[in-house]
Amino acid sequence: MRALRLVALLPLLLPLGACNAVVLNPAGDVAMQQRDLLLYSVGLMLIVIIPVIVLTIFFAWRYRASNTEATYDPEWDHSARLEVVIWAVPLLIIICLGALTWVGTHVLDPFRPLSRIAPGQPVPANVQPLDVEVVALDWKWLFIYPQYGIATVNEVAAPVNREIDFHITSATVMNSFFIPALAGQIYAMAGMETQLHAVINQAGSYQGLSANYSGAGFSGMHFTFKGLSDNDFNSWVSSVKTAGGSLDRGTYQSLERPTENEPVHRYASVDNGLFHAIVNECVASGSMCIDQMASVDAKGSLGMAGIHNVVQLADNRLAAKGAAVGPLRTFVAALCTGADGGYGAGKPAMPASTGLLRVNLPLAQASPSETLQSSAVLPAALVPTHS
Repeated sequence: MRALRLVALLPLLLPLGACNAVVLNPAGDVAMQQRDLLLYSVGLMLIVIIPVIVLTIFFAWRYRASNTEATYDPEWDHSARLEVVIWAVPLLIIICLGALTWVGTHVLDPFRPLSRIAPGQPVPANVQPLDVEVVALDWKWLFIYPQYGIATVNEVAAPVNREIDFHITSATVMNSFFIPALAGQIYAMAGMETQLHAVINQAGSYQGLSANYSGAGFSGMHFTFKGLSDNDFNSWVSSVKTAGGSLDRGTYQSLERPTENEPVHRYASVDNGLFHAIVNECVASGSMCIDQMASVDAKGSLGMAGIHNVVQLADNRLAAKGAAVGPLRTFVAALCTGADGGYGAGKPAMPASTGLLRVNLPLAQASPSETLQSSAVLPAALVPTHS
């Protein structure tokens, strides 16, 4: 009867045949090395786990109450040989696991350029890596190709057997960029840039996703990763350039508003420096970039004048999320040196022969139609000289 019950349960295992364990069957060399590291670690741990399970069952059966033939020795308390086995085997396994993890952590460091694109196949010296800039938005993914001047939303493609250098950031809360067939997940954080070096070895279409909960639209934050031949990739780039629109800063500010289940978008051109502005949170016109702010602070800061150098943020993304009304959001304004110079709107700083610059500082808005201005004389060394 018990055997019949077990046979009746076998059909329940059939759905498992449809499972796609992509983590254990990846299409990229980095993901394959990570899979191997996982399997080696599990194998080493099974050296202890399997004997413990077997011996637990054996002792329970051997020394059951009804077995009168088993030796009963209540005075036994120590065995040197058992102590050596019990402590030495786990210690050796921990040493092996530590060495394996230490080597794997350094070899598979996501910031480290690849040394190979496949087992026994080093990275070609004459092939430039494909640069892809990744931005996590609410709730979609933006991909910028600086080498080709194009961008896409929720679609990314790369040639087979060519190193990919992902530069990853977030324009909202912390997120996680994950293509299981390609490599492990990498966090995306606002105001920061992380990296991932990877390669795809098999042509195909693979799923990418967000691996970190980020709000209401998280469940639909998926994208498609396409591994293409060189010819197919060139054709894909051409199709984006012919069918796409233009991704300027105004278009990006509209794009970053929260949306769910966003369809694929393609852009035939991209504003220069857009990714840098996203990372440094200065896409809005007239705002100071984080790296510029750090440069000013490193040279002595703006003093008391800098306290008031803030402007009300007109584009409130929180309202699109249904957030409750709260304090008005502001940003640090860019420094400008007059109508002909200026450190805003992409203009370089005005040369200073005297070593001093008069800098106009936009102050807090008195009303929606009025912006107060102040000016201060600052040492020229405090005014950054790049945009």
